[in-house]
Amino acid sequence: MTKEQIAALIQAGLPDAQVTVKGDDGQHFEAEVVSAQFAGKMPIAQHRLVYATLGDKMGREIHALQLKTRTP
Repeated sequence: MTKEQIAALIQAGLPDAQVTVKGDDGQHFEAEVVSAQFAGKMPIAQHRLVYATLGDKMGREIHALQLKTRTP
């Protein structure tokens, strides 16, 4: 899994989002996701929205993903 693939998956699930993913070892990544869909949601709910875009790839192809989420 590459950072570009992760960004594309998040973008597909949250089409309005601005997504930046870092990480070059193929397992550990950092993502910053900015989306209007996060408005009024607690951080854990925001993270769940992002994790939902990745489905079963979390814990398999993606070992670890550190998230920073915010609204525009």
